[in-house]
Amino acid sequence: MIHGNTLGIRQSVLDELEKLYDARFERDQFLPDRLLSILIRYTDQINREMLVYLDRNGEVLEIAIGSIGAVALPELHLRRNLDRLTGYRCIHTHPGGNARLSDVDLQALRLLRFDSMCAVGVQDARCTGISAAFLGEMEYDNFSIAVYGPVKPGRVPQQTWMREIELAEDRVRKAIERGGIVEEAEKVLLISTDSDDSLEELAGLAETAGAMVITRVLQKRPRPDPATYIGSGKAEELSLDCQALEIDLAIVDDELTGAQQRNLESALGVRVIDRTTLILDIFAQRAQSAEGKLQVELAQMKYRLPRLTGQGTAMSRLGGGIGTRGPGETRLEVDRRRIRKRIDDLERELKQIKQHRDLRRARREKQGQTTVALVGYTNAGKSTLLNALSGSDVFVEDKLFATLDTVMRKVDLPENRSCLMVDTVGFIRKLPHQLVQAFRSTLEEAVFADLLVIVSDVSNTNYAQQRATVLEVLDELGAGDRPRIEALNKADAAPEGAAIDPPDAILISAREGRGLETLKAAISRRIASMRHRAELTIPYAQGGVLSLIHSQGQVLSERYEADGTHVDCLLDATLYRRVLAQLGIE
Repeated sequence: MIHGNTLGIRQSVLDELEKLYDARFERDQFLPDRLLSILIRYTDQINREMLVYLDRNGEVLEIAIGSIGAVALPELHLRRNLDRLTGYRCIHTHPGGNARLSDVDLQALRLLRFDSMCAVGVQDARCTGISAAFLGEMEYDNFSIAVYGPVKPGRVPQQTWMREIELAEDRVRKAIERGGIVEEAEKVLLISTDSDDSLEELAGLAETAGAMVITRVLQKRPRPDPATYIGSGKAEELSLDCQALEIDLAIVDDELTGAQQRNLESALGVRVIDRTTLILDIFAQRAQSAEGKLQVELAQMKYRLPRLTGQGTAMSRLGGGIGTRGPGETRLEVDRRRIRKRIDDLERELKQIKQHRDLRRARREKQGQTTVALVGYTNAGKSTLLNALSGSDVFVEDKLFATLDTVMRKVDLPENRSCLMVDTVGFIRKLPHQLVQAFRSTLEEAVFADLLVIVSDVSNTNYAQQRATVLEVLDELGAGDRPRIEALNKADAAPEGAAIDPPDAILISAREGRGLETLKAAISRRIASMRHRAELTIPYAQGGVLSLIHSQGQVLSERYEADGTHVDCLLDATLYRRVLAQLGIE
């Protein structure tokens, strides 16, 4: 999609610019000659500023058109990492021949942490000069700016400027390590039509994302307003609050339609996002593994795809005028095609990863390893529990969705048993459908686990509702009928006399180590109870298998025959798979 002011620009020009999204430029060139030539030609033709975001792989991420004197920066769809540069250069043209960077350009570089800010002067269909700026050393709690140029187009020090990006990245990293960067949190307004509990959870999500919650608004209504979610009157009232409190962002506690989001932004005068966008943002921050990052991007793409329609309609009005829908539809379809192609690519990559996981799971089953999955509401203490049971050091933080990637550790159990324990991503109310679908492969660890340990935060007054949410998601995943043990965590912080529900749940404190031996014993007993009745003939040459059955299983009867020892026995799931594997039985 082409951002910005496309009014009056011929459709053929817009179509040609759209092709830039499919182009690939030299990775080792700061400003590839081919891209420079395109920018000069079209800037001269339309007599407006043009802008592209170019990433380190030589791909164009965004294109924008402005006026003769300015161009607005397209919204950054990928969240800026606090410890590095964005990963792409902002390259824009200046009709009229001025090749120097403005103060606004330099401030945008400092604020958004582009790899570089680059200006290209264009006059009479030729380049008058090129300037580039990079983040310099930290001075007085802020980055200085290193500016180069203007230089002639044939004298751009391509390699030197690419090296400057590496140096700038290193400066940012060192500044972070020294604690020299203080990020100013966005001031947010929270809006809900649900309940105080839901609003409180939304506040936790916002703080996890790094925002500063300034005020909250709960408007009880039978159903959200189809135009503005909260109604025009309430929106007008909140617009004054946004001005008075200097609000940067409004977060709505539900999933908004594209129209609701645009109307609410117009009414409030600030940027508006919904609960789904917020959760996706948190997931984008938390994803560490390659699979996790792919899953987050897939969810983002699936979320964006149905919301392109509103943008496409608006561009149709700008581009074609009364009675012409073609220009808008053309650009809309191009954007849809790009997103669908990316979705297909992501799903293909995740399918390959899933195949590898299936192979690993099959290998574990042949080795007779029992898998126990920790599932529960986000921030219920699953990672802390895994650390306490396994003696490992899985990342723990008192924030929602602190754990995103699946973690697996061996846990020793009583009666000479052991299991592989899996820490899965936490669940939450109103969990976006896109995330459930995108993370299905990861959550399959719960589906295929031999036993589930459902971890609930008993100190939370809403833990019964949170548990109900977990059970609903498990049902959606097809794991609702798996054998389970309930563990009520954070007993050290639970109110006095708190009722235990369900009654057979085990009260624990992972942080203090309370009840962990009881939980281990319960897991061991449950594994032992999941026994298979088997009648097997053990060849005399495999006496070790028979000894294994006697030591870890229950032999009901045995008799000696010509081809081996025939045993009628009870074996738990782990031992059963192990015995079959040693006997070569599929």
